[in-house]
Amino acid sequence: MFKPHPEERRIAQSAADTAIYDLLVIGGGVNGVGIANDAAGRGLSVLLCEQHDLASHTSSASSKLVHGGLRYLEHYEFRLVREALGEREVLLNKAPHIIWPLRFVLPHRPHLRPRWMLRAGLFLYDHLGKRTTLPGSTGGPLNGQGPLKPEIDYAFEYSDCWADDARLVVLNAVQAASLGADIRPYTRCESASRVGDLWQVDLLVGEHVRERVQARALVNAAGPWAARVMERVVSTRSPYGVRLVQGSHIVVPELYHGRQAYILQNEDERIVFVLPYEGGYSLIGTTDVDYQGDPARVEPTDGEVEYLLEVVNGHFKRQLKHSDICHRFSGARPLISDASEADPSAVSRDYSLTLHGDASEAPLLAVYGGKLTTYRRLAEAAVDKLKPWFPNATPAWTAEYALAGGDFASHASLTAELKAEFPWLTDQQLDRFVRCYGTLSRVFLRGMRSQADMGEQFGAGLTEREIKYLREREWARDLEAILWRRTKLGLHLSEPQKVRLGEYLSELAGEILAV
Repeated sequence: MFKPHPEERRIAQSAADTAIYDLLVIGGGVNGVGIANDAAGRGLSVLLCEQHDLASHTSSASSKLVHGGLRYLEHYEFRLVREALGEREVLLNKAPHIIWPLRFVLPHRPHLRPRWMLRAGLFLYDHLGKRTTLPGSTGGPLNGQGPLKPEIDYAFEYSDCWADDARLVVLNAVQAASLGADIRPYTRCESASRVGDLWQVDLLVGEHVRERVQARALVNAAGPWAARVMERVVSTRSPYGVRLVQGSHIVVPELYHGRQAYILQNEDERIVFVLPYEGGYSLIGTTDVDYQGDPARVEPTDGEVEYLLEVVNGHFKRQLKHSDICHRFSGARPLISDASEADPSAVSRDYSLTLHGDASEAPLLAVYGGKLTTYRRLAEAAVDKLKPWFPNATPAWTAEYALAGGDFASHASLTAELKAEFPWLTDQQLDRFVRCYGTLSRVFLRGMRSQADMGEQFGAGLTEREIKYLREREWARDLEAILWRRTKLGLHLSEPQKVRLGEYLSELAGEILAV
């Protein structure tokens, strides 16, 4: 069991007291908050600004996987796969509340890839990176059993991990804040320029309030907006183009019984995942389509939905229809542009960190590319690159300490502890609190002696007490942030319940404005 960072619970001096931050990070996705958390834990004063909500775009629209990337082996991305495979184990141990093992079934389709190729790829996958807790791959006949069509008579199995992507972002931000970082969603970086040995940065808070701050170093971790930030905000030519690739997902009622996931091959050489999701649902995705529009407005297209249904219906006995879809979402993945590669699925998911500025001027670090699984390694490498400007920074630490809320041995042990401390919690609440918050659930349960103490009940175990925690400690402002990013209760609340929750949030906002 990983322990909390030794400084995590301290009350840090705010950088606002001095008006000069060590580090200003632009972007509240997984890479931005990862860098902010790493830097804050090394003793740097940090401000992170995000133009919208934390994890409101790419980082909440993934396939929810912490994985090596089996298909990347076909593109010879051995370094990326090795690093990602090693990170599975690190993240599984440091965040057991929001990341857990998942067994994948890979049906063999002889006309797509021969059995020897799949077996060789899985052997390499088993041995390319460190694997201490996850079981290795196997294979065997299906004999017509299970949810797959009877003509699919052989399948392999291997291990990867599932992750709550949006909570991974938010919990990094929570931990960074506990280490003294100033986390500011709904704050856009308008401009940044070097003045002497500092960055002078103009921020727009909300829609009207402007603020000027200074920082000794600037990090551009704006994801899909990274090239735009370089050119329009920092007035620096971007060394890379950013290729936006749209990835869409659909959610349907549970397609099969069981905790296993499926990875499905298709004639276009892409793969589609089918994942158990939120108790009673299946998550299906993803697609790879070039995207040219606003990354904040990406939506699944009819063609993508049809593609996902076609792939799934080609494998499973149960046939899905459009009317089965309960929810759909899409994100724009920012990949390093490669003009020579026409196929979006073949573009590298690796990342690049570019440093602008010499030892005599304030540095600018820009982040391009990356994937959810390797965010921690990327963040560690980013702060390491800035060490010449911060010689007093302490060593890297995130590989050895739990993510906020992750300092417990197992789901079963924490569930038993919470059940003993708060016997009036429902089984549904206990399970969700452990999966969403881990030990942080004690923050909003402290002093509670009954369900009545938790305040108004909004459905699916969501209460007034939890809502206030999410607003005060996790920066959740609106209905979408609470129902789809901080929790996934948007799948479980009825429409009248959502309406009432929206009314309650408006009441809270009115009280704050009145004060």
